[in-house]
Amino acid sequence: GAAKSQRPRSATPSSKAEKLRAPTRPQSAKPSSNPLTNAAKGPPAAGTEEAALDDFCKVLDEHRKQCEASAKYQEADVAMNRLNELRLHEENRQRQALRAKHIAERVRVEEAHTLEFNQFNAEWDRRMAEYDQKAAELEEAMKERQNEDLSEFRRKMAAAAVRPRFSSDLLNMRKIQETLAKQKEYAEAHKVKLKADALEARELAKWNVHHQGRIGAQEDKHVYKQMVELEALQKRVLAGSDEHKRQRQADLHRILQRYQNVKTALEKQQTKETASRERAMKLK
Repeated sequence: GAAKSQRPRSATPSSKAEKLRAPTRPQSAKPSSNPLTNAAKGPPAAGTEEAALDDFCKVLDEHRKQCEASAKYQEADVAMNRLNELRLHEENRQRQALRAKHIAERVRVEEAHTLEFNQFNAEWDRRMAEYDQKAAELEEAMKERQNEDLSEFRRKMAAAAVRPRFSSDLLNMRKIQETLAKQKEYAEAHKVKLKADALEARELAKWNVHHQGRIGAQEDKHVYKQMVELEALQKRVLAGSDEHKRQRQADLHRILQRYQNVKTALEKQQTKETASRERAMKLK
């Protein structure tokens, strides 16, 4: 007759460790036959999700309970010790991962600050160099214009020069000289001419001193006006440069303050995250 079908016997909770499943792994990985063997191979890879390790620890803890219920105390002790090792290893791994994450965050903040700081200095160096160049161009243009203006002033002064006005004594001596010459008294005319020439030379020298002094005074006044104009420009340039420096310092202060605020906020966040992680690990 037909063979009687037999229902397979289900494994009891205290069945051998070969029935335990390994923690979740990629589909290509085959489950091991014994959780202790799996545990001896070390904790899951660093990239394995934390939930997978939790599942594995639950399986291992269930095995410990089964061993305890079956009075297999040595296996239970081994399972408990390995479970503690796995948990301690995972705690250390999590601490290291958190420290690495915090270091990476701080490095990113430092790199961002360094980049911003370098860009800030480059931009302000460019602004200051551009300002200095424009200021130098303005000053040079003013000096060239003033030189041309002074040359034109001198030309006008030379063109406007007046003939000297001689004294009545000199004019009278010249008339006497001419009269004597007309009367053919050349000897006397010559004597009078010598006296008149000497007097004219003295008066011309005196007039030249006075005339040059007057021209020199007018030129000095003109040059002084140009000097005041140039100094006013230089003062405006210096005031603008000082304003640029004050603005640069104020902007730098804001950048540094923002950096300190971000750094302080990150430190508080990381401290809070570390404390939260430690509390979570203690509760497991």
